[in-house]
Amino acid sequence: MAIIMREPEPRSFHRRQQQFKIGDRVITCNRCLGTVVRVDRDEKGDYIVARLDIMRGEFAYDPWDLKKIE
Repeated sequence: MAIIMREPEPRSFHRRQQQFKIGDRVITCNRCLGTVVRVDRDEKGDYIVARLDIMRGEFAYDPWDLKKIE
């Protein structure tokens, strides 16, 4: 079995995780528009909770699955 050594994530990766705040408009990886309602962390890391425009309810996303709309 081979051991794979991963390099640490660049600082820009960590900065990207912190870029979202409540009320930000976002687009998901599958091109749905929504609004950030919560930014939280669990044992697996940071996640963003967004309310999508086309569906009822709130959905959790990894930070890299969302893009902030300017």
